[in-house]
Amino acid sequence: MPIPGHFDPVPVARAVTPRADGRIDLVGLSKDELRETLAAAGLEPRQAKLRAKQIWHWIYNRGATDFSSMTDIAKAQHPWLTERFVIGRPQVVEAQVSSDGTRKWLLRSDDGQDFEMVFIPDADRGTLCVSSQVGCTLNCTFCHTGTMKLVRNLTAGEIVGQVMLARDGLGEWPSQPEGRMLTNIVMMGMGEPLYNFDNVRDALSVVMDGDGLALSKRRITLSTSGVVPMMARAGAEIGVNLAVSLHAVTKPVRDEIVPLNRKYGIEELLQACADYPGANNARRITFEYVMLKDKNDSDDDARELVRLLRHYRLPAKVNLIPFNPWPGTAYECSTPERIRAFSNIIFEAGISAPVRTPRGRDIDAACGQLKTAAERKSRAQLDREAAAEAAAA
Repeated sequence: MPIPGHFDPVPVARAVTPRADGRIDLVGLSKDELRETLAAAGLEPRQAKLRAKQIWHWIYNRGATDFSSMTDIAKAQHPWLTERFVIGRPQVVEAQVSSDGTRKWLLRSDDGQDFEMVFIPDADRGTLCVSSQVGCTLNCTFCHTGTMKLVRNLTAGEIVGQVMLARDGLGEWPSQPEGRMLTNIVMMGMGEPLYNFDNVRDALSVVMDGDGLALSKRRITLSTSGVVPMMARAGAEIGVNLAVSLHAVTKPVRDEIVPLNRKYGIEELLQACADYPGANNARRITFEYVMLKDKNDSDDDARELVRLLRHYRLPAKVNLIPFNPWPGTAYECSTPERIRAFSNIIFEAGISAPVRTPRGRDIDAACGQLKTAAERKSRAQLDREAAAEAAAA
């Protein structure tokens, strides 16, 4: 629902279209919701409680995608479950692998909406960048994703489904805490997570559940462009690490490149960061800062950033992001020398300011580049391609 005010970039998101077959997707439901859903379908309470526990284990620990593989549930009940429910995954429309090992998936929901996710492997971790909306509403001028229109919010199941699909692709079933390639999640894909708060919260609750996907909240980071009224709730109800897309330290520049600043200004945003539950030197807030040539990259900008972080006494880390170009952009990336000088000023003030190594640029998977290739194709063309693939198969 739009937040009232003189500047509100949030249109009304389209409602989710129910599945054509009428079945209910069980992925993304909480344990209580799963039990209640089974009971509403006709199972008596005791049996619904038992079946919910069994199905939960098969979905999140074994990676099951159909009921016939659930060997501790009577075979006679498999058809009953299959007729009423589904264990969903987003459809993979296209999968790409960058020269640096980054993977990007173009995904499609059951109602035909397209979104993307990215997996970034490193020597000591593997990070999945998860989308929260189809499109985006914030119109950040340096961000390719921000040029898309918001279509709708992703459901909790579609958010969890991205993690499930990545686990499928990485061969990480049965689920176990040791030896995982997928170790971290960042809610930094398409969309503004705090404008889809309930679904993001519910999805991450499943991801963090010790009996579910069992990722620690310390390994999950939620990024926001500064939806101030929701930040305290995010800290209290989700409790994961916070990243803030700051990108500028003066009102005129941030008003231009992050239009949400016209509603929630820098001072209001930084005070919300100072009030964020759980933020401390062990769990610093990350400030994302894209480096734009002659726009936000001067020594004065760096000094003002230091002043602001000190003024609000923020336990902070600054991620400096070399701008990733995309067709039609009006911006250029700061030079390596300018980025180093900017970083040095912040480091000398005792604040960590690493320069993020661009990943996946060759497949448009880098920060700010996500924009579904499908948007550039007509629906008729997509249908023709799908028909051709089906004929070839």
